[in-house]
Amino acid sequence: MSGEILSNEEMRRADAMAVAQGTPSFALMTNAGRAVADVIVSRFAPCRVAVLCGPGNNGGDGFVVAQLLSEQGFNVALACADEAKGDAAIAAAGWHGARGPLAPSALDGADLIVDALFGAGLSRPPEGGYRTLIEAVNRAHVPVIAIDIPSGIDGDSGQARGVAVEADITVTFFRLKPAHLLLSGRILCGETLLADIGIPQAACVGVSLFENSPSLWGPAFPWPRPDAHKYARGHCLVVSGPAHATGAARLAARGALRIGAGLVSVAAQADAVSVNAAHLTAIMVKPFDGAVGLASLLSDRRLNAAIIGPGLGVGPQARDLVEHVLASGASAVLDADALTLFRDDPPALFGKIRHPAVMTPHDGEFERIFPGLLGNAASKVEAARAAAARAGAVVLLKGNDTVIAAPDGRAAINANAPATLATAGAGDVLAGFIGGLMAQGMPAFEAASAAAWLHGDAAGRFGPGLIAEDLPEILPESLSGLRERLVTPRNT
Repeated sequence: MSGEILSNEEMRRADAMAVAQGTPSFALMTNAGRAVADVIVSRFAPCRVAVLCGPGNNGGDGFVVAQLLSEQGFNVALACADEAKGDAAIAAAGWHGARGPLAPSALDGADLIVDALFGAGLSRPPEGGYRTLIEAVNRAHVPVIAIDIPSGIDGDSGQARGVAVEADITVTFFRLKPAHLLLSGRILCGETLLADIGIPQAACVGVSLFENSPSLWGPAFPWPRPDAHKYARGHCLVVSGPAHATGAARLAARGALRIGAGLVSVAAQADAVSVNAAHLTAIMVKPFDGAVGLASLLSDRRLNAAIIGPGLGVGPQARDLVEHVLASGASAVLDADALTLFRDDPPALFGKIRHPAVMTPHDGEFERIFPGLLGNAASKVEAARAAAARAGAVVLLKGNDTVIAAPDGRAAINANAPATLATAGAGDVLAGFIGGLMAQGMPAFEAASAAAWLHGDAAGRFGPGLIAEDLPEILPESLSGLRERLVTPRNT
């Protein structure tokens, strides 16, 4: 499977596998340096380049880059640490030009900067002269090319360790690391390019973190069969809130219908029936009276997926509704108020999850039901994984770097969401997309991942001015694009 994301430790093991299978470690370094130099030569005319080489292998890559650029007519000013070791020392011996100290003066007159200071393996914040140099790089106002990861970024969490290089282009190798997709690493990387340096594909065996894309869940996507009818495509029920807060449920219902659920109904108590009915056409309204009434509706096993939480409210009766949804056997999407209702007793919620379920918290809701987990985990990915294992449900932790995690440890980072998705109701539509896919039989992890990707793709297609109501209407374009992308050409 493509799209694997490797942690720092997994990347070290991948390097070791390549060496064990006969590729010298210095050849990997040479290939990495050549990949960076090729990017620079393809994008920049010969100019004055400052190459900053740290003491480790990242610095070794920098020495290779410097020599190759010099051979291509670039005026290279190289600054390096006092002593390189291992392969980095071999690469340093291959540099035939002058060397200067790692100081801000190394940047004088530079038209381009190559950051080869630390890479992904940095274990502590840059201090002293390194910190001063990184700050000078960020003030230089010239293009910066980072090797592997901008120096100062934690490769696993994506967080800056005090201060970090702000790169325009980052060239990394074999597979992405979490920091290339998680914030703030993704922003500080600029444009990230991936290069093959000769590591075997087998190094990805057992990896459980992926970039969210159709290659991850495309084979499970529930395209309608030629002989399909609406009753074969599932029936999704969205539980409405009170009369003054019905819009969120309708947004979710519209999302579920657009993404392909054969039937969608909004379950409404007496005060909300008329307002929902006045706004809905293809989506049905099903009246119910309290938790017992909702349980009666859900006793119809044809209602095979349920969404609860958008606009639901947080009174004691609302909690009963959530519990009846979870007891029904239907696949469930728990959003917004359905999570907040259990902030005083999260285990009570987790103990009632016995069937496929997806939770869709933003950071605040996540903190309410998994207190302290996000702040104490090594990364957003690890927090989501721990939460999914604790709850026994798929957890979709929303944000510009949404993470989807399953109880079995699989996780995906979604990186295609534009900033325009920061608009009221967008999360309700996302819940609808997930519920609509689960109604069609898509497994929970795949449904959540596909919904997140399509959500971002639709928003990107619409562009500026997006509001939540636009997302279901632009979704057909995303679905058409997805289908074209997944079609395998014949005779290839």
